[in-house]
This record gives sequence, C-alpha cells and structure tokens, in this order.
Amino acid sequence: MSFWTAAVVIVAIWAFVTIYSHRHDGTLGVTRDEDGNPVFPPRDESELQREVKELRERVKVLERIATDDREAKRLSSEIDRLRDE
Repeated sequence: MSFWTAAVVIVAIWAFVTIYSHRHDGTLGVTRDEDGNPVFPPRDESELQREVKELRERVKVLERIATDDREAKRLSSEIDRLRDE
C-alpha cells in the first residue's frame, strides 16, 4: 500500500466518523463547543426535582434495609451464641 493510498483511506475513515457523529449528535440534541466536546441541552428543573425526590426515596429504602438487616443479623448471632452455651 502506498503512502497516498493510506492517506486516502485515513481521510475516508475520518469523514465517515465525522458524518456519523454529527448524525448521532443531531438525534440526541447534542451540540459541540469550539474544542469539539459535547454540550448537552439543559434539563427541565421539574424533571431534576422529580429525580432528586426519587433518589431520596431510594436512599431511605436502602437505609431501612441496611439497618433492619443489621438487627436481624445481630439477633441471629445472639440466638446462635445462646444455643451453643
């Protein structure tokens, strides 16, 4: 493969990737800054508040599971200890 053939192949690959990324960005509504980094559109404030509320509920459930499980383990180990005596 000659140097010029390799250069043409590299330019063709670069063009394909550029076209694909522009189409993909267009479907997601993403723009690019002057450095080429993706800039996502701002999200709606109510959507963010809803997401925070859902995450807080999940944390509450996880905390309850963690503390309830710890109590159950403690109780189970205490029963096992008394059984061994």
